[in-house]
Amino acid sequence: MVKKKTNTVTINGEDHNVDDLNETQITMINHVSDLDRKIGSTKFNLDQLQVGKQAFIHMLENSLKLPEDTTSELT
Repeated sequence: MVKKKTNTVTINGEDHNVDDLNETQITMINHVSDLDRKIGSTKFNLDQLQVGKQAFIHMLENSLKLPEDTTSELT
């Protein structure tokens, strides 16, 4: 016996069979999924930017501690 796999989506804690949804509802689900992916990617990029910014701040702070004639060697 072959079991048919149903494609479900959970919305507000309630499971919905995708086959029972209309085209507009499926489109909205696809948009939400894509936006979740983009939000995750943006958070990842933001983490990289914040770490990069902090690295430059650290480099700037260190360069201000050096004698004036050695600061040009950092670039």
